[in-house]
Parts: sequence; C-alpha cells; structure tokens
Amino acid sequence: MDVLIDFVLTLRNVIVAFLVSWFRFFIPPESKSVLNEVVLITGAAHGLGQAMACEFAKLGAIVVIWDINIKGLQETKDKITTTGGKCHSYFCDVRDRDQVRSVGDKVRQDVGDVTILVNSAGKVVGKQLLELKDAEIEDTFAVNLLAPIWTTKEFLPSILANNHGHIVNISSSCGLIGIKQLVDYSASKFGVTGFTQTLNFEIHFSGHDGVHTTLVCPSYTKTGMFKGCKMAYPSILPDLEVQPTVKRIMKAILTNQNEVYIPRMVYVMAALKNMLPVNAMQEIVRFVQADKFMETFEGGHQTST
Repeated sequence: MDVLIDFVLTLRNVIVAFLVSWFRFFIPPESKSVLNEVVLITGAAHGLGQAMACEFAKLGAIVVIWDINIKGLQETKDKITTTGGKCHSYFCDVRDRDQVRSVGDKVRQDVGDVTILVNSAGKVVGKQLLELKDAEIEDTFAVNLLAPIWTTKEFLPSILANNHGHIVNISSSCGLIGIKQLVDYSASKFGVTGFTQTLNFEIHFSGHDGVHTTLVCPSYTKTGMFKGCKMAYPSILPDLEVQPTVKRIMKAILTNQNEVYIPRMVYVMAALKNMLPVNAMQEIVRFVQADKFMETFEGGHQTST
C-alpha cells in the first residue's frame, strides 16, 4: 500500500512539474537581480567568459575574473571599468588545486564571499585518440573537468551556509553527443554534464532551495576555440555568435534554469541519441556532417584557463 501511495504522489508531482515547465517555456519567470552579487568567472580573458563578465557588470554585479592570460584579463577589466562597472582580476591557473585555494582566499579577503560561480575555462586539442599524448589528455581533463570541481569545492561551502548562490558550468553539445577528433574534449565535457546534474541533485535533496545550478551546452560558438571549423548545414545547426549566445546563457542564469542547450536543435539531437539505435544515430551524425567538423580545425592547444 505504501508503494502505491508513493507512486500516485510521485506521478502527481511529475505531472505538475511537467505542466509548470511547459508554462515556463511560454511565460518565463521574472529575472532575478544580481546587483552587488560577487560573480567569479573563470576563463574570462576572452570569448564567452569575457562577454559574460561584461554582462554581469552591466547588471551591477561585482565581477571577479580569473585566467592565465594576463593581457586578456586586463582587456576584460578595462571593458568593464571604463563603463563604470566593478571588476577585480586575478591570475589563477585553475588546474592547480593549491592555487585555486590561495587565490580563493585572496578573493574572500579583497571582495567577499563569491555568490555566483561561472566555470567557463576550457581547452581543446583537436586530435584523434591515438594521436594524443598522455599529457595532453590529462591537461584537457584538468582544465575542462577537474577545474570546475576544484572551484566549486572552494566556493560552495559559503553558498550553502548562506543558502544563497548559483553554480554555472559551461559544458558543450559535445558533452551530450561525442564528435570525432574530440575524444578527450567530449569525454571531459560529458564529465562536466554529469558533475553539474549530480551536483544539482545533491543541493536539491539537501534542502538548499536558495542555491541553484545551471548547465550550459552550446554547440559550436565562434570564440576562436575551434578556429577554422564550421557547421555544414547552418540552417539546421548554425555557427553561434558570441553575443546572442551569452544573452541566452544570461537569461538562463537569471531565471534559475537548470539546463540550457543552444541552439534548441541540440535538445532534439540529444533526445534522438537517447532514443535511437546507435547505428541510426551514426547516420544522423553523418547527415549533419558532424563527423567532418574537425577536419578544417586550424588550432592547436586552444586554452582559456
């Protein structure tokens, strides 16, 4: 009898959650204020990290930026401060746990507790598995997967203690559907996807209703990370421009959306991958020419930490 009651209650809650999600699809909730929130963004020297830093600053947040690119850090800081924004920049190699801890302490002393953490640092090598050196694989995982774990461990305790905050992890469509010549990158981004989804469960079931997580899975974005690459059929899966992509990410964060895939076709591709036989999905990948996406890659070790 207990099982039956639990099942009925669960079914009711699932239906309610489904209806609410559809309602929110058409009528999103009001955006929350980030005025004077301390927002820390890794990989903020350029690309999505830099653009998000500028957007948060426009909304009145106190922005803290981390990277190993000192010139890029200064450029980001100048963009923010020249328009009246508040920005604190720090050299930090997020692959180094000790450095994350020491610079984290410095941020708390200089600025205060971080309330919104955006893990945007990323790296791509762009080689097939047997071409990759062991050190390259380890470094990809250090930047893309382990770094978000270290930074989250560093700043989550105060967020939980105050029951107030937000963890944002930038994954990738490659963290949902793997791509040839991106074995290490895709595997690390699959890790980010799993890490964020599981972290969300941990936070939810611990009763911290004021703490949120957002998983971001964009497809190819023209940031320079995948220099030379382009989508075969942009009418189906377009090359993403940085600014519209950042605006979509900001909307997801400000409305506490748990996951956002950009463009919406990524939702369809992810659903098909989970429903179709592997051989059938291989045909869809071949149709959109995702198997050839990296053939024109002009980069090397593209890193933003």
